[in-house]
Amino acid sequence: MPKRSNVYRCKSCGYEMVGFLGKCPQCNEFGTMEIVQTDILKENKHKLESIPLKLIDADATNSERIKTNISEFDRVMGGGIVRDSVTILTAKPGAGKSTLLLQVANILASQGLKVLYASGEESSSQIKSRALRILDNINENLFVLSDNRLDEVIETVNKLDAQFVIVDSIQTFTIEEALPSRAGSPTQTMGCAYELVKLAKESKNPRVVFIVGQMTKEDELAGVRALEHLVDCVLMIEGESGEELRSLISTKNRYGSTGEIGFFSMTEKGMISIDNPSEFFMTKRSEDDNVSGSALTVVKEGTRPIILEIESLVSHSFTPYPSRISDTLKRDHLNTLISVLEQRGGINLYDKNVVIKTTGGIKLKDQASNLATIISIASSCYDVPINTDTVFLADVGLTGELKKIPSLEPRLREAERMGIKKAYVADEVKLHTKFSNLNVIKRKSLKDVLIDFFK
Repeated sequence: MPKRSNVYRCKSCGYEMVGFLGKCPQCNEFGTMEIVQTDILKENKHKLESIPLKLIDADATNSERIKTNISEFDRVMGGGIVRDSVTILTAKPGAGKSTLLLQVANILASQGLKVLYASGEESSSQIKSRALRILDNINENLFVLSDNRLDEVIETVNKLDAQFVIVDSIQTFTIEEALPSRAGSPTQTMGCAYELVKLAKESKNPRVVFIVGQMTKEDELAGVRALEHLVDCVLMIEGESGEELRSLISTKNRYGSTGEIGFFSMTEKGMISIDNPSEFFMTKRSEDDNVSGSALTVVKEGTRPIILEIESLVSHSFTPYPSRISDTLKRDHLNTLISVLEQRGGINLYDKNVVIKTTGGIKLKDQASNLATIISIASSCYDVPINTDTVFLADVGLTGELKKIPSLEPRLREAERMGIKKAYVADEVKLHTKFSNLNVIKRKSLKDVLIDFFK
């Protein structure tokens, strides 16, 4: 019988120490230290193979991709799911985490894979009700287990020989060797995560594991940071519960591009992939139906360029401090662009309210959208429409000069593909591609662009 030596671990940050203190020395939180019997944990751990291999002899077959045929999901995953990978998916409540994974699970089950959906939050009947609502048919290779004991989940995986495992959500599960820690504590969460990683990485029988993680009030993955370092991919779903658009974002991916984004439409039939986002983020108008306050740009979301419509509304203010309103642009950034337009463009907005939004609700984080944002404000102020066959692709400096942007040529190719005829860019750019149906217009300053449209 091994001697028990008690180690205390902080529930907030995961810091470990021998001996009890009321305050964690690392994060300075009070009352967060809990006991962990480390010798018992070590004794019960299953040993992994530690035989070194020459890298040239290592088996690479587990890195083959499993396609789900959900194009936006496969894009974010880097071209499909790697067979021995562990992925965490997190989002706000109601964003569609369980819905998306249930759709993926049923597709993989229809491809002949045995899939286990283990839920510590919902009963089997609740999962069945959602499946009947969003799936056309439920494949017989899809199994569900309503149990929050991870030991039972792992035993069931081995009995079924399941190749795809979903754990929803990890903060509700416990593992026996980490007791008496409660579910959701760093000890239980990390203990469960370690076991799931071992389950996925078995050399003789690799599996795909998806973990649903809860989100904090700060819109971050709940739990210690070590959880993100442990897994292969971290995905996040963004989107307000009352809106149709959902964005699936890769914040970590060992097998693909970090920052890749996929777009979905949340419907009664589940998450529907938006295969041509440029059509979704711009308003279709005829040539005779142009409106003031609208300008187009091409933003880069992940590795993909997307045409985006920026709308502005400028109205007279009857208060000493006019409003600057935008859900898609930071207020300081908006104020900076307005100041540049006033000082370098000669348009007075000191007594005007300015409201900015984007079609589809995409956040404006790309500097390439700065010129289009300013032009949309000027268009609304002068009440002069901008043709929908024109895009604006440049940053604007505080001096009013147009600045070049990264990945300009892929953006121009996307604009040409969508039927755009004109593109305004900075004078300093050098293009290596000739465009047959797109006129690339170079301008040195913001004032030069304003003269083309409003003078």
